Amino acid sequence: MTPASAPPPEIYTRPGHYVDSDAPAVRAFTEAALETLPPDATDTEKAIRLFDAVRDGLRYDPYTYDLTPDAYRASAIAAQDAAFCVPKAILLAACLRAAGLPAALGFADVKNHLNTPKLAELMQTDLFIFHGYVQVWLDGQSYKITPAFNMDLCDRFGVKPLVFDGTSDALFHEYDAGNRRHMEYVNDRGLYADFPAEEFLRMFHETYPRLAALNERGRDVGDAGFGHDTPE
Repeated sequence: MTPASAPPPEIYTRPGHYVDSDAPAVRAFTEAALETLPPDATDTEKAIRLFDAVRDGLRYDPYTYDLTPDAYRASAIAAQDAAFCVPKAILLAACLRAAGLPAALGFADVKNHLNTPKLAELMQTDLFIFHGYVQVWLDGQSYKITPAFNMDLCDRFGVKPLVFDGTSDALFHEYDAGNRRHMEYVNDRGLYADFPAEEFLRMFHETYPRLAALNERGRDVGDAGFGHDTPE
């Protein structure tokens, strides 16, 4: 849990170009996720329901990535059935705002200690840049949460599930279910009101030139062994 502080800036409640919380597709996704909650549901109950809806409603797929800016608009992401951590964080932030809850995008660089040799060779580094998470404010407290790994994926790979209970952060676990070293957060890039598309795409090309080249040539990166924040 992030320590309590001053109320979040208003920019974390308004629609953005990418966190387009006022878009019909985002509002429809949000309403569908919340429709079975009682009318007097608390903000915490709404946040938990939206976290679960994005975590499990979009299957985590490390081979699904796009290097065109508009692919990172929440309204486009809401129509997908699979995505990696960055789009899923953008959609969750947009849904939270659509439900009237302040939410910021956060990004961090992480090391996956269970990375595969093939992926490490393709990436040319062991650092996964711009892992996406969300910071949400509830009852005077703020929490960092990432809806990246859906429950089915966690079961298949022996990864501890990410569960948000409204009282503590829900970030990647340091160890997996077998007590093997898993995720290590090495650099927090801070909070953003909207997705920094230009910075993200520039850093992606600089950090993963082979992956960017595959994408530009229209190659199926899944066949090439690409994975982003993969639990393998």
